[in-house]
Amino acid sequence: MASVSLQTQVRHMNALPLRALMVALVLASAPAVAQEEKIDPAVLTEGFLAAHPDLRWRAEGVRSYERKDYDEALAAFRRAAFHGDKPAQAMIAEMYWNGVGVAMDRPLAYAWMDIAAERLYHDFLVRREGMWSALDEAQQRDALARGQPLMAEYGDDVAKPRLEKILRREKRRVTGSRVGYVGNLTIVPFTGPLAGTGMTLSGDQYFAPKYWQPEKYWELQDAIWKAPLKGRVRVGDVENVPPPPAQLPERKDR
Repeated sequence: MASVSLQTQVRHMNALPLRALMVALVLASAPAVAQEEKIDPAVLTEGFLAAHPDLRWRAEGVRSYERKDYDEALAAFRRAAFHGDKPAQAMIAEMYWNGVGVAMDRPLAYAWMDIAAERLYHDFLVRREGMWSALDEAQQRDALARGQPLMAEYGDDVAKPRLEKILRREKRRVTGSRVGYVGNLTIVPFTGPLAGTGMTLSGDQYFAPKYWQPEKYWELQDAIWKAPLKGRVRVGDVENVPPPPAQLPERKDR
């Protein structure tokens, strides 16, 4: 896509099919990022997913969604969202925005997308602004009011510490060390691409800092999701749009 204004990007993202976001969520990584920025599918063992409920429940949500089991999908995405998974939060927003498996509720959809855009990931940010511009004034007020308790429960200030606690606990449980020493540990995967092949993972691969050290893990998530979906999905043809009529009201959920 050519370089276009934020307003044009907002118009395009309004037409972005929910299916396109689903494609990006099927794996923990996005195909447009460099290999070293991806989550290696080989490490996605049962133990790894138990220690990473954000990835586990996002994957469960995707599978349920693909089966059109939308109640289960929404429940799984909520569990992933509870542990700070921004793509899962965006999926909840899209389900409410489009009325997929739930009653259409666009103010609530905006509230969820606002949380998903908290780290300023490009596509979630643009999608949030598109949703906002599509709401009337009453819906905007409703969205802001309903977003405050959601942010208090699912925002990074509370969600990140939840996941960080699990990461530290599960790494100590497997390694038996408070400092996370791996030594000669060998992982036999029961899930993932190596399952049933007789192949193993070294402890160094499995316990790479980017998967287990909270600050490194959040950096990995940022690297995966900060790039636009440009080049991965088609979001429409470039078109001219008028500038926004007025500045948006202050959002007091920040």
